[in-house]
Amino acid sequence: KVFSCTIAATAVPDVKAPHYSASRSRNLFSRISPVRQDRGIVGVLNQWVAEGREVHPLEFQRIIRDLRSRRRFSNALQISKWVSYNRVCKLSPADFAVHLDLIGVVHGLEAAESYFDNLSDQDKNQKTYGALLNCYVREGLLEKTLHHMQRMKDKGYASSSLAYNNLMAVYKKAGQLEKIPEILSEMKRDGVAPNNFSYKICINSLGERSDLSGMEKLLDEVEAQQDISIDWTTYSIVAYHFIKANEKEKAVTYMKKLEEKVGKDSLGYNHLISLYAHLGDKDEMMRFWGLAKIMSKKQINRDYITILGSLVKLGELETAEAVLKEWDSSCCTYDFKVPNILLIGYCQKGLVQKSEAMLRDIVERGKKPTPNSWAIIAAGYLDQNDLDKAFQCMKEALAVKELNKKWIPKPGQITKILQWLGDEGRIEEVEDFVWSVRTVIPVNRHMYQALIKASIRVGRDTGWILASMKTDEIVVDDETQKTLNSRSWTD
Repeated sequence: KVFSCTIAATAVPDVKAPHYSASRSRNLFSRISPVRQDRGIVGVLNQWVAEGREVHPLEFQRIIRDLRSRRRFSNALQISKWVSYNRVCKLSPADFAVHLDLIGVVHGLEAAESYFDNLSDQDKNQKTYGALLNCYVREGLLEKTLHHMQRMKDKGYASSSLAYNNLMAVYKKAGQLEKIPEILSEMKRDGVAPNNFSYKICINSLGERSDLSGMEKLLDEVEAQQDISIDWTTYSIVAYHFIKANEKEKAVTYMKKLEEKVGKDSLGYNHLISLYAHLGDKDEMMRFWGLAKIMSKKQINRDYITILGSLVKLGELETAEAVLKEWDSSCCTYDFKVPNILLIGYCQKGLVQKSEAMLRDIVERGKKPTPNSWAIIAAGYLDQNDLDKAFQCMKEALAVKELNKKWIPKPGQITKILQWLGDEGRIEEVEDFVWSVRTVIPVNRHMYQALIKASIRVGRDTGWILASMKTDEIVVDDETQKTLNSRSWTD
């Protein structure tokens, strides 16, 4: 991913803010952080000023930066708008750039371009030009990126590594990895010093093209430079590409360097655990898991997902059970992505009943599973050709679909269940299942095929089904017509 540090304004109506206790009133961020609605945030800001509180530009910049890091872009944009509209402080070039970038994220490229075009000539500077460049890169628009970069060069605004890094990123998005080393050479010719990220994206591009000698040569070049400190992520990238090439000894060499650089960074330990999992080395995995717990006061869900996924990858289910038990006794937020790892592990080993028993035990303890959890078990039963149990578990998944509105069941799994229901299910079951499935995936021929088959089996009229198919613009194909012809009566 490319991270570009690249704030404005529309009228903001007066909005009443939530009530806050005096103990929290001294810190503006503590008021804003729990509020998710844009209008609520504006209300908090209005109340802050109404109370006669001081407004510090640096505090607003810090809050906006924090919200962006949490991907709360709309909230960050509302604060930026409020600051500009109320003229609470003089906006810096960086503020305008951040605002432009937020507009691009929240409202799209056209809105960002419009904002840029309406800036004064004074405010169209290196930072705002760079922010618009970042918008083009984010959208993967190669030609617009190149054209805008040339404009920046013509104005003398392409003097930072950030602009060239964005060029590398857009070529990566376009799948033109061979262009990335060329940009690195161009930077050097233009007198722009590459930074750590410049080398990192170039090293990765060489690895992805399987140019391992070129990758190592460039890494040697970076290591020889005194003004660049290589972080652990670069060594992780290099080690990964050697693992992919089945060069274990080379990979371990760079994993040792990674270990020397990782310090107390829990994410670095996650990378080490995953890399050693690729090598099938459980002992090293568990060694780094132990070190991670020593170096970091508390492991978060992400850390447990990494170690559990690595253990499941190696088939070490007993150890995974112990780790999950440890997480269960210490977690603050019950995230089903953690136990789902072990559910998948059981199903992969054919232990689907054990997987279901584990999930039902979690439910009995008062936890509400996401549909993904039930869908995992449904898939396990489908692999065992136990359609009845797969159907029951998929019904459970559909019943809790509101807990993950982004969840979409795999079409192939739904099709198998629909085919079975059409042949063997009770008509009421078929109807209920079809109506439920229609709320998460588009209506399709398999749904109607199941309804037609089930209706014919019990002697029900299919006229309404055919009428509904016509409404949904689903044509009666040969298979459906064959099913209809199997009736012993005429509609």
